[in-house]
Amino acid sequence: MATLTVIRPGMLTTVQDLGRWGLQARGVPVAGPMDLYSHRLANLLAGNEAVAAALEVTLIGPELETDADVECAVAGATFALTAGDRPAPMHARFVLRARERLRFGARSQGARATLAVRGGLAVEPMFGSRATSLISRMGPFDGGALRRGDVLTVATAARRPQPAAGGGAFPGPLAVPRGGTMLRIMPGPQDHMFTRSAYDTLVGERFVVTPDSNRMGYRLSGPPLQHAGSADILSDATPIGTLQVPASGQPILLMADRQTTGGYPKIATVITADLPLAGQLAPGDWVQFRRVSRDDAIAAARTRFAALEAAAR
Repeated sequence: MATLTVIRPGMLTTVQDLGRWGLQARGVPVAGPMDLYSHRLANLLAGNEAVAAALEVTLIGPELETDADVECAVAGATFALTAGDRPAPMHARFVLRARERLRFGARSQGARATLAVRGGLAVEPMFGSRATSLISRMGPFDGGALRRGDVLTVATAARRPQPAAGGGAFPGPLAVPRGGTMLRIMPGPQDHMFTRSAYDTLVGERFVVTPDSNRMGYRLSGPPLQHAGSADILSDATPIGTLQVPASGQPILLMADRQTTGGYPKIATVITADLPLAGQLAPGDWVQFRRVSRDDAIAAARTRFAALEAAAR
């Protein structure tokens, strides 16, 4: 089996699959990719099922060396890639030859990329998933980010045929944000705990992702959102994309490594279709919110993932 050795780990590079779903009631976080769309696209390009484990690269990418030929695909944030001494493409499969190094250079757009290798990464699952949960230290490599000298084993066989290069309706890349983005939201589940002016502020003003943000959640800076009463609730479930608001009035957008429950009221939730865009935000980026209906949210999700679903059949 081929292996990939970490020469430089990058800023935050973790192994991720689709996540540890179904165990939140037992206190087990989901984890998984910050940008589900690009994770699935990279696996499709590499010839894998969506469940295959891949690497999520954050802001500054790694340098990896292989001991045998491996087929790769990178999707999501735009990086300058080189395979050995050759430029490597984004959003297309390419071969990294034995003893060559894959280097992630300058990042020009977006915050996170997924590197998939044909066959997927053969790391041991925990509770049925190979995802790294930094908050709970679950997953491969003691539940942490990759470090220099770590070795990743590539599985020997792909789970599905590769798509034909340049094939007609194959999914295109996500239009990743450049400096900020609009995210669509639906109210609640505790929007009744805020003043009307708080919701007007949420959809009428810009917020900025602060440096005190991570895979667990983005702390947003902007006009405070005023509670109608208490800023506390009995802890309840915390879905990805919810905007919880502590007493400070500064919202927190919960992301892939979120805790399973939380005790702050949640004023709104980012719709499924726009979660990949949220996953591409970096500290300093701006975000605005726009309210949509449930029907709009369902239609947007179908549109966002339709080509991925079709290609996976």
